[in-house]
Amino acid sequence: MDPRWYTEAVIYSLDVDTYADSNGDGVGDIRGLIGRLDYLSRLGVTCLWLNPIHPTPGRDDGYDVTDFYGVDPRLGSLGDFAELLYRAKNLGIKVMIDLVVNHTSDEHPWFRNAVAGGDKRDWYVWSDTEPSDRFQGMVFPGEQKETWTWHEEAQAWYYHRFYDFQPDLNIDNPEVRDEIKRIVAFWLQLGVAGFRMDAVPFIIEKTEPGNPNSPKDFEFLADLRTHAQWRRGDSILLAEANVEPDELRRYFTDDGGAHSRLHMLFDFMLNSRLALALARKDAEQLIDALRDTPALPNGAQWATFLRNHDEIDLSRLTADQRADVFEEFGPEERMRLYDRGIRRRLAPMMNGDRRRLELAYSLQFTLRGTPVLRYGDEIGMGEDLAQDGRYAIRTPMQWSGARNAGFSSAKSADLIRPVVSRGDFGFKKVNVDDARHDRDSLLNWFERMIHTLRESPEVGCGTCAHVDVPVSRGVLVHRADGASGTMVFLHNLSDEPSTVDLSSLSGEATELNQVFADRDYEPLDGLKNLALDGYGYRWIRVRRSAAA
Repeated sequence: MDPRWYTEAVIYSLDVDTYADSNGDGVGDIRGLIGRLDYLSRLGVTCLWLNPIHPTPGRDDGYDVTDFYGVDPRLGSLGDFAELLYRAKNLGIKVMIDLVVNHTSDEHPWFRNAVAGGDKRDWYVWSDTEPSDRFQGMVFPGEQKETWTWHEEAQAWYYHRFYDFQPDLNIDNPEVRDEIKRIVAFWLQLGVAGFRMDAVPFIIEKTEPGNPNSPKDFEFLADLRTHAQWRRGDSILLAEANVEPDELRRYFTDDGGAHSRLHMLFDFMLNSRLALALARKDAEQLIDALRDTPALPNGAQWATFLRNHDEIDLSRLTADQRADVFEEFGPEERMRLYDRGIRRRLAPMMNGDRRRLELAYSLQFTLRGTPVLRYGDEIGMGEDLAQDGRYAIRTPMQWSGARNAGFSSAKSADLIRPVVSRGDFGFKKVNVDDARHDRDSLLNWFERMIHTLRESPEVGCGTCAHVDVPVSRGVLVHRADGASGTMVFLHNLSDEPSTVDLSSLSGEATELNQVFADRDYEPLDGLKNLALDGYGYRWIRVRRSAAA
């Protein structure tokens, strides 16, 4: 058992219901996913992150849960899930699931009990009078009208940070905390490796009616981690917390600096800075991100991503910066969401430019942290802007050029969501089968990159820092230092070729080995005048010779 496995992982995020349908009902399922595990293993995935799998009315794509101990019957059974864990383990793949405990569905038996005045009343957050902050703190501006809603039967106002059909649980109630621990213990006992915790800043919020800036109880995170690791020593908590940089460290450490809370956080700041840097073709934004991010305690880790299941959140950028990203990657209003994000996949954002795609993913996989890849991005899938909101990027996986993209044998009208069928990113042009038979495909490139990454322990486990050498504004040079040596990475965000002089890094007695690049460059002969094409990238391993 390796308790630090997550620092060397390659995480793959997917929705079971849009991945692979085994029974022809139009909905992806667990058995369909089991049938694709060999594909994921070959890709190099070491951990699956499954978006919500629990029973749900389906009003928010599974994030409105009615039973935290069950599996949505459309997806399969607990027995199917246990088999998935067993099969994945045999391939060296761990499985994480979403832990959505900030709220429940309003159809959950707990909430129905609470509305009726039963013993679960205090499991939710109520106010007898209309809160003064009723119209503040909405997560989905334009779709939400309020965060407090009057319930006629309960004769009180209930709190919901998200939609009104997702009432918030009262985490300040010890009974609720104990129930969350039971949920965690149940799934760990079944065999999951950990949890991606949804909406963590809101989970730990000690909600007070009329106070839009309620205090946070960070110690609940430490308590939950202790409980999880008592059940399974190598389990992890990976959290979503898009907060100010000066608050990030508190999600990892206690006041004494000990790493006692979360294992991993998604790096939202790096994500938005990456989008800005790629849009402006300017590496300065990434240099700032590497400099401004707080140092982590030993054992803590970032999770890096370019795309996830939501919009690209640009809320931490300035208005001018956001405008630049919108202009480059989301020029049409229908491509944007909540005035803060872009609801597109990366391949169409880059207009299918293979050079820019490779550059972007090379950056993601070599910067600090553990890479998280969204399903379909490995083949360059596109979005369907005809779908509402975030569903634009949650279309079925494109396995082949056959009917329904090989996702399901059901009638097209019965699919959970239409497959992308038109344009340059339609399933006839972008699919796994075709990519598998094309040596130069994006899919095969991903396999090579991930294989190289997994043979480079300096990345992920080591330290990551900007290398300050004279370069053009479009070039980023950074390094990863580990016990086995040093890796230096060159990335050119512009379309103009450049050269890089790294002679300041070492003396003459140094062994150099280029392990990955956008093309076959001239053999390395020292660290001076290294060529770098427009949108080019080079991974160079640096080792001092025994004589040095």
